[in-house]
Amino acid sequence: MEGASRLGGLGRRVTIGLVMAVAVLSVATGVAKISQAVVVGPLADLLPPWIEATVGFSGALTGFLMIASALGLRRGLRVAWYSTAVLLPVTAIQGALQLSPLSLPLVILSVLAIPNLLAHRSAFDRSLDVSTSQLAAASAIGGTLVYGTAGTYALRKDFANVETLVDAFYYTLVTASTVGYGDAIPTSSSQTARLFATSVVIVGTASFAIALGTLLGPAIEARLQHALGRMTDTQLELLEDHVLVLGHGDLTDVILEELGEGEYLIVTTDAEWARRVRENDVDVLVADPSDESALERARIGEARAVLVATNNDAEDALSVLTARHLNPEVTIVAAATNRENVGKLRRAGADTVISPASIVGHLLVKSALSGEADTDVRAVADELAGDAGLDRE
Repeated sequence: MEGASRLGGLGRRVTIGLVMAVAVLSVATGVAKISQAVVVGPLADLLPPWIEATVGFSGALTGFLMIASALGLRRGLRVAWYSTAVLLPVTAIQGALQLSPLSLPLVILSVLAIPNLLAHRSAFDRSLDVSTSQLAAASAIGGTLVYGTAGTYALRKDFANVETLVDAFYYTLVTASTVGYGDAIPTSSSQTARLFATSVVIVGTASFAIALGTLLGPAIEARLQHALGRMTDTQLELLEDHVLVLGHGDLTDVILEELGEGEYLIVTTDAEWARRVRENDVDVLVADPSDESALERARIGEARAVLVATNNDAEDALSVLTARHLNPEVTIVAAATNRENVGKLRRAGADTVISPASIVGHLLVKSALSGEADTDVRAVADELAGDAGLDRE
């Protein structure tokens, strides 16, 4: 089971890597083609002029969209999988049309990435959680563009250099974003067009301000979460094949030393302790380790193992019970502070229960009675004793 999980994680990373490589190549070929702006190859004579004029920047635009999809795939989003499935054939077609030295690798990678993406569809199953503010920002911008484009096209006779829907959309975009190149403007003789242009500026500025606040809000929140020793939802969504440490106690420091540079996450209710260890780049989620929603945020479904070792066996039993319910296949190891609770933790769902007091007592006696012959037992006892060591003199 563990091997299958690691293989699935590897396949997911390969998929994301291929998509990111396609995105970078698409941007590079698009930028290189912008200066040329001419399609070459066997299809050149069959293509309309507008494709020749747009093949460069459209390829670069597709590449940027693909980068956004790759970032979504890193978060395991289902919508990113669908957008990538749509964009990969587009990048392959654009590469075939461009036929430059860079476009051949683009076509090959795009074609190779498609079956890989289809084979690992189940790895990208997270739904996109859109907040109310994000919906409001998207609705505001979309409504502004529709309002401005429709109004400008309807009043096109009162605008200079506005004849088509594309012209009207262009005018709305540069006006609402306050860029204002000045090439498309209302005529001086039309007060209606001037009033309408004023409304586009007001509505557009407001909608873009809402969108900017929506984008900056999560970034500010992330900084605050970092200062408080907490993890953001985006950081949590990237976790996979990790070790969960539920709660903290006397054994937590030793556990972290043994885990070393591996990927792990601690779930604890102690915000002050979390803030201190977060300063040492230790990932901590401040939440109740026995709460289902907290463990789901900690991606227990993707975890490879769960360690439960606090000084409260009752709380540990609840954490083990919740973890086992949410992930029946994960390996759970618990430490029992009191020996009489070993059975209870096993019945709660722990695969292995260790009583540190029993082990230390056993090793102390073995070390004292075994003499110099049993050096392995004495070495383990020394290690458990830490800096204090055992007085052999």
